[in-house]
Order: sequence, then C-alpha cells, then structure tokens
Amino acid sequence: MATLSDVNERISTPIPNFTAQLSSTPRGARLARLLATEQLRAWGIPLDPAELIVAELAANAAIHGRVSGRDFRLTLYAVGDTLRIEVTDTRGDRLPEAARSAPDADSGRGLLLVEALADKWGVAPGLPPRKTVWAEIRLPPEPGEPCFD
Repeated sequence: MATLSDVNERISTPIPNFTAQLSSTPRGARLARLLATEQLRAWGIPLDPAELIVAELAANAAIHGRVSGRDFRLTLYAVGDTLRIEVTDTRGDRLPEAARSAPDADSGRGLLLVEALADKWGVAPGLPPRKTVWAEIRLPPEPGEPCFD
C-alpha cells in the first residue's frame, strides 16, 4: 500500500515535457524532427520509433494542416513508461485517417507508418480551428526494473 510520502513524491516529480511552435512549412517539419531528436537524447529515450513518428506527424501538419500564417505545435512528454507525441495544427476541419493509398502513389502512407510504429494513436479536437494528432509509444524499462507485459 502506498504511503503518503510515496504519493507526495509522485506528485512532486516533474513530468518531462517539451513544446515548440513551428512554421507550417517543410522547414518547420524538419526542425520538429531535429528538436524532438535532441530532446529525446537529453531524456535518454531511444530515438526509434519516436523520431519517425514525429517526422510523419510534423510533415502532415505542414502539408495537410497548413493554414497560411499559422504555425503548428509539437509537444512531447513522458509519463511512466509512455512517451506521448502530439502535433497540433489549425485545420480542425481536416481529420486524418490511415487509409491505404495506391501502390504507385507518391504519398499517403504516413499515418499507416504511424499506426504501425505507435502503440496507440488518434485525433483529439481542440479549440476551433485546432486538432491534435497524437501517438503513444511504450518505453523500454530502465535497466534493473521489471518488464510488465
């Protein structure tokens, strides 16, 4: 049974988080991936598959969620054994879906990749006109900690 001291320690332990506002351009999407990579390294979190998920979600925000003059936001945070990646854009009217594209199509496979790499993913509506596309990845246990499956 948890003691009051255990509960207070959990409450006072900060949740690692990172947020960046980026331009809805290919350059902003690349910067999102680079910033996320550096932040994950600083936290000691493996880059694979988080780096690819950030790249896909940021690219989607820059291409499909783009509204001229409006940015997108990247947020990362780790709670327990889960890394959550969120990308918020200003095209709440365009909800993404992981749809199969034609075999010879040049694009259209990004969310299928996210679906394959993430443990969970989804879309959350925000204050109009926003939406947030999120993905969660279960992190490997710290050395010496038991692995619960």
